[in-house]
Amino acid sequence: MWDIMAKYGIPSKILGIIKAMYEGYECQVVHDGVLSESFHIHSGVKQGCVLSPTLFIIVLDAVMWGAVGGRKRGIQWTLNERLEDLDFADDLCLISQRFTDLQAKLSALDIAAAGVGLRINSSKTKEMRIKARTDQPLVLRVANVERVDSFFYLGSVVTEEGGSDQDVRTRIRKANGAFVQLYPVWKSGHISRRTKLRIFNTNVKSVLLYGCETWKVSVAITKRLQVFVNRCLRRIMKIWWPETIRNEELWQLTEQEHIGTEILRRKWRWIGHTLRREDAIEKDALEWNPQGERRQGRPRISWRRSVEKEARLMGRTWGEVKRLAPDRDGWKRFVEALCSSRSHRN
Repeated sequence: MWDIMAKYGIPSKILGIIKAMYEGYECQVVHDGVLSESFHIHSGVKQGCVLSPTLFIIVLDAVMWGAVGGRKRGIQWTLNERLEDLDFADDLCLISQRFTDLQAKLSALDIAAAGVGLRINSSKTKEMRIKARTDQPLVLRVANVERVDSFFYLGSVVTEEGGSDQDVRTRIRKANGAFVQLYPVWKSGHISRRTKLRIFNTNVKSVLLYGCETWKVSVAITKRLQVFVNRCLRRIMKIWWPETIRNEELWQLTEQEHIGTEILRRKWRWIGHTLRREDAIEKDALEWNPQGERRQGRPRISWRRSVEKEARLMGRTWGEVKRLAPDRDGWKRFVEALCSSRSHRN
C-alpha cells in the first residue's frame, strides 16, 4: 500500500504520518462475551477510521489499472474511448463485448488483486450475458462463475432483458418490509398524523423510490406503485372499509402527489444535475448508443426514448434540453411545467 501511495504522488511527510498510525497496530475481538488478548494486524486498513475508505480506493484503483489499463477489451463508449469497468468501492463490474476479453480481464484482475493481498470472492461473483453466442463457462481460478439472468448491483436489480419491472417489484417488497416494521408508529395514538406522514416519506417512500430516476416507467409500473402507496396511506389515516375516500382526496389529505408525477420530478431533477456536471460518466451515458443489431419490429420504449418523448410534450428537443440545463432557474421552471402537465393528465 505504501509503494502504491508513493507512486500516486502522495508527499513523503503525509505518507510517514499515515504509516505511523499503522505501526504496532493491535486488535481485540469479543467471542461468546469474552474479550480476547491483543494481537498484531499486518494487513488491511483500520475498521471505522475515516481515512480507511480513501486508502482502500487508492489501492483498488491501482489494481484496476494493472488489470485493465491500456488495453481495449471493453465496449465502445465514446468515439475515442471504451468502457472497461464500473467500480463502486469493492463492488466491481467488468464489461466486455467478447467472451475472450472478459475472461482475460477477470484473470488479470485476479492476479493484480492477489499482488496486494486481495482476493476475489468467487461465491459472490456473477456473470450475465446479453445475446451471447457462446456457452463457454467463465472461469475464476479453477471454478466456473455462476451465470445468472438477474442480480443485485448497488441496491438495484439488473436483468438480462433490461427494463425496470423486476427492480420495481423488489423495491415494493423492501418498502413493505419497512412499513411493517413501523406498525407500532402507525397504530400509536400519541404520534400526530403529520409526524407519521413525515416518517412514511423518509423511511418508506425513500426505500420505494430508490433509483427511480433511471426507471423506464410504464403505466403498469406506475399503477403498481400507486396501489402500494395508497394502501399505506389508508392504514396511516385509519381509513377502513366500508368507509371510502377517492384517491385524489386521500392525496390532498396527506399532502402527497401522484407517484408518477413524483418520479417524473425526481428524474428530471437528476437529468439537470447530470447535464450540468463536467466529465461525468453518467453524462456520457445519457448520450451513449449501444452497439450491435436490434431485433426486427418496432423499437422498444427505452429510458432515453421516454425522456425525449416527455421533452417533446413541452415543445423541446433533446438538444434544447441540454442547452437549458446550465440555467438553473429556467430548468426549475421547465421541470415544474412538465410535472404540472403530468398532473393534469392524471
